[in-house]
Amino acid sequence: MSLVENLIHDYGDFKIEVPTWEILDTGVTALCGPSGSGKTSIFRLLLGLEKNQQYNWNFQGIDLAKMKTPERKLGVVFQSYDLFPHMTAKENILFAARARKVPTDRAEKRLKELVQTLKMENFLERKTSLCSGGEKQRIALARALMGEPRILFLDEPFSALDPHLRSESRKLVKDLIEKEKIPTILVTHDKDDVDFLANKVSYIDNGKITKEVTL
Repeated sequence: MSLVENLIHDYGDFKIEVPTWEILDTGVTALCGPSGSGKTSIFRLLLGLEKNQQYNWNFQGIDLAKMKTPERKLGVVFQSYDLFPHMTAKENILFAARARKVPTDRAEKRLKELVQTLKMENFLERKTSLCSGGEKQRIALARALMGEPRILFLDEPFSALDPHLRSESRKLVKDLIEKEKIPTILVTHDKDDVDFLANKVSYIDNGKITKEVTL
């Protein structure tokens, strides 16, 4: 069970008001809404990137909201991917392993698993500044999963890709989530993302969740 309660944050000209929000234990919970609806604010609050002492986030009996950001053990793929351009794909992924204090032998084993799953063999030693958008997305996914996170966050994961690559990338992400069996929060405004990936959709508008649909 993953239950967010009393997520309230006042920005002055805008307010997040989410009394309760249940995130699926398996599959994809999509947070869907137009630009300015509050998706990014909720994303940042749950990650601990903005301080908020009011809310609770019960994940399997643990209150993640009371933990510091690193302790929450969340995997994140940002919209811009946020890779180190001077590093290779492999170096980016192993950097994340060191930051999360993954033992070396476990990191090497995990790297091999992710490279195989994400079909990264051909660009593993390439600097990320020279990688395509689809390749950068795979690197970011591998980096996010390197520390075996409790929950995977995907922030508009396909918006930076050319339209003809999005269908292929959605399938890759869906297969990955099913293989890893990791609960995932998808932040998106794209109906195609929701239709292909979501098991539950929470619609947000003006800082409030207005409707929820289980698919």
